[in-house]
Amino acid sequence: MSTLVLELSGPLQAWGDESRFVRRDTRMLPTKSGVVGLLAAALGRRRIDPIEDLAGLRFGVRQEQPGELVRDFQTAIDWRTGKAKPLSQRYYVGDAKFLAFIEGDSTLLEGLAGAIKSPVFPLYLGRRACPPGTRLVLGIRDGDIEDAIESEPWRASERYMRTQPRDAMLLYSRDAGPYDVSDEMVRDVPVSFDPRNREYAWRSVVHGWSRVTNPEGVPSDEHDVMQLLGGI
Repeated sequence: MSTLVLELSGPLQAWGDESRFVRRDTRMLPTKSGVVGLLAAALGRRRIDPIEDLAGLRFGVRQEQPGELVRDFQTAIDWRTGKAKPLSQRYYVGDAKFLAFIEGDSTLLEGLAGAIKSPVFPLYLGRRACPPGTRLVLGIRDGDIEDAIESEPWRASERYMRTQPRDAMLLYSRDAGPYDVSDEMVRDVPVSFDPRNREYAWRSVVHGWSRVTNPEGVPSDEHDVMQLLGGI
């Protein structure tokens, strides 16, 4: 078993799972449905094409740098009629970094990595207004998702690392295994991206923390809460 590791980093990201009508929310961690959509776009699949093989891969994500919630209030006018469209609010995660982990057969993962490096359709981080800010593929690791989450180096910015403790904890979320106790159920397994019949199934998720050493961080006996909030 192998795990493909992707870096999801950019000025803005948007990972909605329950948005409706004129309010478009985002979760603060990437969704499985959003990353499966990215893989499908890289392979050149259209919205009406099957995605069962991609949705069946195990998925996990680790928060390298949490970022901030950003609200965008939008107005628009239909240029054909001159009439105003409904006002909308769209939410994003700004200045965040995540690692996404996709577990599966190594041959399949190699094909996915190659497709992401040379995609058929443009790739984005959950929404078309959110292009990646760096290369996505970090590599394919031997072992399962649990191994990759614990062994992958921390990839936050130096500026952010300097505000964190020397013994830092990174939030992660992954698909629950057969012997895990689920922490949350989310409707986040894509069944169909067809705009005429979008459908998502429930996903059982486990949340946890991964410990990393941070030589540039704040010593524990000098832990400064105000510095965590941006400093004064």
